[in-house]
Amino acid sequence: MERNAIGIFDSGVGGLSVFREVRKLLPDEDLLYVADSGHAPYGDRSGEFIKARSETIVEFFLDQGTKAIVIACNTASAVAVQALRSRFPVAIVAIEPAVKPAIGITRSGVIGILATRQTVESEKLARLMKQFGTGVQILVQPCPGLAEFVERGELSGAATEALVSQYVTPLIEQGADTIVLGCTHYPFLAETIRKIAGPEVNVLDPAAAVARQLHHRLEAAQLLSGKPKVGTERFWTSGDPARVRSVIAQLWGKDVSMLSLPTEFASIA
Repeated sequence: MERNAIGIFDSGVGGLSVFREVRKLLPDEDLLYVADSGHAPYGDRSGEFIKARSETIVEFFLDQGTKAIVIACNTASAVAVQALRSRFPVAIVAIEPAVKPAIGITRSGVIGILATRQTVESEKLARLMKQFGTGVQILVQPCPGLAEFVERGELSGAATEALVSQYVTPLIEQGADTIVLGCTHYPFLAETIRKIAGPEVNVLDPAAAVARQLHHRLEAAQLLSGKPKVGTERFWTSGDPARVRSVIAQLWGKDVSMLSLPTEFASIA
């Protein structure tokens, strides 16, 4: 099988924040997206469960003919990337919270990180903080329930603002002038986050950096499409296709066709 597509996955629809940056940078590449919504959110799942689901989705992508895979999920990146890279002979690009860039722009010396519980507790985030956090204060805020608002397409409104405020306001009160979005769902709430944080607070989304890293990996391996064509997009989910399709169309800005993951990839055997 000729491998010519790029696979991108997340526990749900949040990975579209990465998907859209990949599309901007690589307009001629064919993109595949899996929203593992039938098992979302990953943030409250066990590490072994997240690894098992990630491995299953990578197997699906390889079955579809992918030349590279992007883990568009901070939780899966933190928990599963090492196991995936050791098992599968394909380029795998992961995402991580933008701790280093945040330290480079903070004026107050206080940084806030919004993330899921699994990301907050991960060794990967601990290593990033230890490596780059000298001389600054890093406040890590777990945000239970926040990704679920994005999964439902509730990007604004009183309930959304109340939950965002519950997590953001304490960071601002402690002097944070830079907020790192440590979950790919959260960029879709960036407008609400900025509204509550105020205009002087930087809000960092690492999605564009992931797209650049993917481009670098493909270029180095001579795997860029190089064809003057418009890339295609295909979407699958382990959840309810009609519901997921509706939310993805809202976030992506246009209607999409949504397929159910084949039975052998829809759950852990």
